Amino acid sequence: MLTRWGEPMVISGLNPYQMLWNILEIEEAIYRHGAIKGCSVFALLHARLAAFKVPSMIFIHDAPLPRLASGKLNKKRLKQQRSANTRGKKMSINYEGQVAIVTGAGVGLGRSHALGLAARGAKVVVNDLGKHGQNSAAALAVVDEIVAVGGEAIAHHANVANMAEVQDMVQQTMAKWGRIDILVNNAGILRDKSFGNMDISDFELVVQVHLMGAANCTKAVWDIMKDQEYGRIVMTSSSSGLYGNFGQANYGAAKMAVAGLMNTLCIEGHKYNIRVNCLAPTANTAMTENLIGDQRILDLMTPESVTAGLLALVCTDAPNRTILATGAGGYARTIVYETAGIYLSPEEQTPENVLANMDQISNPDNQTELTAGWMQTDKFVAKAAAALGVDLSKKD
Repeated sequence: MLTRWGEPMVISGLNPYQMLWNILEIEEAIYRHGAIKGCSVFALLHARLAAFKVPSMIFIHDAPLPRLASGKLNKKRLKQQRSANTRGKKMSINYEGQVAIVTGAGVGLGRSHALGLAARGAKVVVNDLGKHGQNSAAALAVVDEIVAVGGEAIAHHANVANMAEVQDMVQQTMAKWGRIDILVNNAGILRDKSFGNMDISDFELVVQVHLMGAANCTKAVWDIMKDQEYGRIVMTSSSSGLYGNFGQANYGAAKMAVAGLMNTLCIEGHKYNIRVNCLAPTANTAMTENLIGDQRILDLMTPESVTAGLLALVCTDAPNRTILATGAGGYARTIVYETAGIYLSPEEQTPENVLANMDQISNPDNQTELTAGWMQTDKFVAKAAAALGVDLSKKD
C-alpha cells in the first residue's frame, strides 16, 4: 500500500536508503501520477518485488526523496544518501547485532563508512576529533542521520593518537553495547611538503595520527575481539604509501607502515577469527579536493564507491590480509610479489655481481606472493643449500 504520491516505497524494517534501486523507476512513475505506458503502477511494483523474491505481504511507508527545484528526482543527492552497493538487488551482507567503531567519521570517507555500516544494521561509534572533551558538530550530525532512520549510534571525540582517549572510547562502547566487532581505522591528516622543506614535527604528527592512531585503536579492541573470537579490522592505506607521491613523504611512510601492521596482525589474529585488511582509497573528500582541480574527476570519485569496498572487508565472509584499492567505482587488489631471484656462490657475492645481475634478479617470471617473512628466508636458504649440496631434510 502507498501512503501518498511522490514518495518512495520502503519495506518496513529497512531504512530508507536500503530499498531496491530499481523501485525508483516506479517511484518516478508515481510522481508522474502513474503513467508508464498505461501499465498499472501497482502491477509494476508487485512484479519488481517478485523479481527480487520479496514477500508480497509487506507494509510500505513513506520517506521523502531529495528533489530539484523542477520537482524531478535529484539522483545525485540520492546516491550520496543511499548506502553503498545496494543498487538493483536484495542485500545479503548485513551487520545486525554487530558494533562498529569508525574513526575520523565526521566527514568524508569516515562519514560514508559510518552511514553504510548503520544502513546494514550495525551499531556505530562515530569518532571525530573534538575540542575540550566535547564531541564535534560533524560527529553529532552523523549520529543524528543514523538515528533519524532507525539506527543506533553514539559519538566520541577521541584523538586517536592519544591512547587514554582511545581507551575511554572503547570503554564507553563496551558499557553501552557489550562488544566490538568492527574497527575501521580511517582517521587521518595531511601536512604535504617536499621532504627537504618539511619540518620533522610535521613528519612526526602525520605518523602519530595515521600509524600510531591505527595501532592505538587496534590495541584497545584487540583483547576484546580475541575473547569473543571475532573481529574485523581495516587499516586505511594509500597509493601514496604503496607507490609514492611527491610531497607526501610523511603520509606515504605512515600509509605503507599500516600495511606492514596489517601483515603481522592478520597472522596473530587468525586463530581468534580476527581478520585484518587494508583499504587503499581515492575519493573526493576534504583531504583531496584541493589536490585535484577538475570537478569532473571529483564527481566520479564518490566516497560511497569506496565504502562498498570497505563493507566487503568487514563482513563475516571478509578476506584476510588483503589490500583492496578502490575509487570511482574501480576495485583492484594490491599484492606484493617477490621475484624468484638468483643465487651467487660465496666467491661471487660482490656488489659488482649483484648490480651486473640486476636484470635477472628483477625478472618477474615465477615471481610469488609471500604471505609471511619466514617464506623469504626459506626461499634463499633452499637456493643456497641446493647449490652447495646441503641436504636440509637430514637433521644434524
